Parts: sequence; structure tokens; C-alpha cells
Amino acid sequence: MIVLLDTHVWIWAFEGSERLGASAREVLQDQGTERWVSPVSTLEIARLIEGGGLVINCTLAEWVEKSLGDLRVKSQEVSHEIAMKAYQLPGSFHRDPADRQIVSTAIFHDMILMTADERILQYASVKTIDACL
Repeated sequence: MIVLLDTHVWIWAFEGSERLGASAREVLQDQGTERWVSPVSTLEIARLIEGGGLVINCTLAEWVEKSLGDLRVKSQEVSHEIAMKAYQLPGSFHRDPADRQIVSTAIFHDMILMTADERILQYASVKTIDACL
């Protein structure tokens, strides 16, 4: 299984949050699961830190490096094609550019997006796993 972690799921998984459901934890701990994140999530984390919505005990660079290693997560780069497709998503999708990039990445690379975002979970054009279950 190839799973793309939404930004909040990446944070929850690394920080050991209780918000991450038991089934989601099992998927992430399964040795057969490929775990990926988008650099767009790093941008979102930087924004959260800057705005005071997230506090970490090291630099962002250290947090990213340690979390990628500890969680055995790979980075899925954003290409020009993914960026263009972010505003060509089928059907109706909300305007958040980060969510559009992450959803576009999941669709383009045929990944399952692990998220707790209800708007994404209800969007039929991307395969999802509910991170709260």
C-alpha cells in the first residue's frame, strides 16, 4: 500500500498524537506500507510554526529530518504537472492551494491519502484513509 500523509497526519504520527486512530496507526506501522509526504506539507508546517499554531522543540529542518527518518517516510516532490493539475481536479473541490497540491499528488501517483479532513474524505476523486479511525 502506498500512502500519502496529509500534513496533520504527519505531525500526529511523529508527535504520537491520540488523534491518530488505531486503524490508521496499524497502516502506518505495517512494514508493507510505503509512507510519503509532500514538500507542500513542510510549507504548511512552517506556516503553523510561524503563526504560533504549532510549537516544536528544535528547528524545522531538524524536525523534518528526524520525522522523515523515524517514520520511514519519503518525500514525493511536486512537479509542474502536479501543480497544474491541482486546479484541474475533477468535480467540485475547495480552494485551499495546499490541499489541492496534496490531493493532486495523491491522484497523480495513485496513492491513498491519509487524512482527517472531512472535505477531502468526502471528495470521491481521491482514495483516502480516515486518520481518525
